[in-house]
Amino acid sequence: MSKTSLVIAIIALLVGAGAIALQLVPQSNNEVDQATFETLENRVTGLETNPVTPALSIAYVNAEDAFTVFTNAVKDLRQKAFDKQEEIIALQRQYMESTLSKEEYEDTYNQLQVDLLQAQINISMGTIDKLIISSGFSDVRGDLEQLREQAQPIVDEIKSLASSVRVGIIDPEEFNSRYTQARNAFTQLDELLTNLATSRIVEGANKVALANGYDLVLRAKNVIIYRNTARLTDITDMVKRELTESLR
Repeated sequence: MSKTSLVIAIIALLVGAGAIALQLVPQSNNEVDQATFETLENRVTGLETNPVTPALSIAYVNAEDAFTVFTNAVKDLRQKAFDKQEEIIALQRQYMESTLSKEEYEDTYNQLQVDLLQAQINISMGTIDKLIISSGFSDVRGDLEQLREQAQPIVDEIKSLASSVRVGIIDPEEFNSRYTQARNAFTQLDELLTNLATSRIVEGANKVALANGYDLVLRAKNVIIYRNTARLTDITDMVKRELTESLR
């Protein structure tokens, strides 16, 4: 290769390198700002077209705790039933310790069983009376009054059975038959009242949820295994306040 050819080749390389260098030089500041602005504008337009869905607002309620609003309304009557249960436990303990004969145990046990059933039916009747006069149950007042009338024969039968047991004028077979029937009737009445109270707990939870903007309310028992207290709110106390107000 001649010297002239070498010089020409070097010049060509320099020109090519300069061209490459020009491609790698950043654009002017104005051009960068314009590109950035267009990118941001496109992102904002995308957000307006496809807004981000907000996270669900979730709460939970302890229904068993909320139910205590109703049980506390007749707590004096419930205490009497509790006392009878304690008497039965003490009687069973005495019998196990051989301080009572079998006949004495059975007679006393039957009496206490009827006394307990009478205390329990009194709780139900007391609950009905409380609900009838409560403002939050005015929509079912007529049904509650009818239920009280239908339950009165159960109350009368339990009183009659208790009297028969006290004076000892009833044989074991008749006692078992009458007691079982009275017990089944009470159980049905208790279930009706429990279902009514449960429905009002649900209504109370719905009212609290709507007032506070919750999207979903869960029941604590048998539903929630884990909860993040920062994301999941306990509204039990608010529901209890709603129920308490409904009993006024």
